[in-house]
Amino acid sequence: MITTLGALMGFLLLSGGNAAVPVHAAPRAYPVTLTAYNAVPAQTDSNPLVTASGAYSNPEVVAARSGNLADELPFGTIIELDGSDVSPTGTCGFSVVEHRIGYRVIADAMNARYTDRIDVLFDTKANYSTTDKGMKNAAQILGICKGITATVVGHVAINRIPRTQAELEILVANQAGLALK
Repeated sequence: MITTLGALMGFLLLSGGNAAVPVHAAPRAYPVTLTAYNAVPAQTDSNPLVTASGAYSNPEVVAARSGNLADELPFGTIIELDGSDVSPTGTCGFSVVEHRIGYRVIADAMNARYTDRIDVLFDTKANYSTTDKGMKNAAQILGICKGITATVVGHVAINRIPRTQAELEILVANQAGLALK
């Protein structure tokens, strides 16, 4: 056991800290309300290109969490969002934008008035044609989705967040056995 642990620690040290590391003994899932935002001053603070963790506001991989989830989902937590139990009616457009969500890294914080909420960052150019009102941004299409499950799948150092969804998927896939055992 000690040899295996030593090998694992050596791997993580030699990998330059870019590996996802185990956070919990088993995957943790949290019921949340899912919303979205864009990195613009009206939806963030005066510096929309920098998150609360100090990371770049990358719309491919960044998500924010409400303050009451800070202990469970600290900065650097990699999550997977599941909307399979969400009703397709109402104010939730999860099924329309799901392909843009993928895995997300918690790197930002939300306004204190929100609880049990995850806010995914979308590109301001991620627009969809709608039949009723022309073009809408992905954040508008997503709306407010209740009944989403956020599952912790790993952790990454804030200064080592992958730049693309593809890189994040590879990181999670390569570390799945470590992060979830």
